[in-house]
Amino acid sequence: MDVKSTVLNGFIEDEVYVQQPSWFVDYTHPDFIFKLKNALYSLKQAPRACYEGLSSFIIDKGFVNGKVDTTLFTKHVDNDFLIVQIYVNDIIFGSTNEKLYKDFKSCMKKEFKMSMMGELNYFLGLQVK
Repeated sequence: MDVKSTVLNGFIEDEVYVQQPSWFVDYTHPDFIFKLKNALYSLKQAPRACYEGLSSFIIDKGFVNGKVDTTLFTKHVDNDFLIVQIYVNDIIFGSTNEKLYKDFKSCMKKEFKMSMMGELNYFLGLQVK
């Protein structure tokens, strides 16, 4: 799945100030600058803010963060499991149980604006079968 809104909705912890863009100048205060509360795509902090927002939400849903790969999350329910991998604003997930899969998909769609990309075939230049 591709999460559309996480970069724009991710809160940043650093204080970041930006100039008024040329297309949005307050002519009564042209020297004013903006203090950002949320990340923007072009900020170097954007991927981290995106990851922190997604990972916090996923952990709150009962997932365990990976010890070796901190972008990998697992959730065990009885003999089944759900595995989630975050890469910036993309999420790869799968499960041994269709209900776990559908519940996760539904839960994520309620919280974030996203699109389902379908079955994984390629990821970071690797073919997946």
